[in-house]
Amino acid sequence: MKNSKRNIINLVFSSFLVIGYIVCTYFFSNLASQVSGTVGNLIQIAILLVFGLLLFYATRVGEGKQVKRFSLPVLLLLDIPCIYIILAAMISALPLHDQLAPVGGSFPLILILAVTALGYGIPYTFLSGYELKEYDEDDAEESAQESEAEEEKKPIEGGIAEELAEAETEDEKPAEEEPAEESDEE
Repeated sequence: MKNSKRNIINLVFSSFLVIGYIVCTYFFSNLASQVSGTVGNLIQIAILLVFGLLLFYATRVGEGKQVKRFSLPVLLLLDIPCIYIILAAMISALPLHDQLAPVGGSFPLILILAVTALGYGIPYTFLSGYELKEYDEDDAEESAQESEAEEEKKPIEGGIAEELAEAETEDEKPAEEEPAEESDEE
């Protein structure tokens, strides 16, 4: 219950972060569109790449450890086509340049989506987010050793330990009472 509330709060903050970045992207894209030529296009591409990266991390909410792995399908199906769309928009010798090139400083929608998807896809190719740690035999042994170490630190309750503690308290009490008993006997 506690984790689900925390995940919901994290998602709400992430959504505000994404909305804020969308507003910032709009203003930075308007500023970059005033810069003519390739430099302005590269600035807009960089802004949208950061937006895709932000989307990746904003949607990765969870418990557990970060799982690192390489995903060939994501590379082939997402990253490479996005890179080609970006290159075709920038290089006039590539096919589809006429359909993908920015016109009048504004990016076509497919180019905006491709750059954002590339920003999302690059980290997704190498990280799969957070997953709960699964216990295998090694982890089970480690957790058993940790629990044994914790039990050794705890005081033992019941059995001989309680009898010894009671005996120690009884030994102390008669020592104080012994002079009184001796006087009674005499």
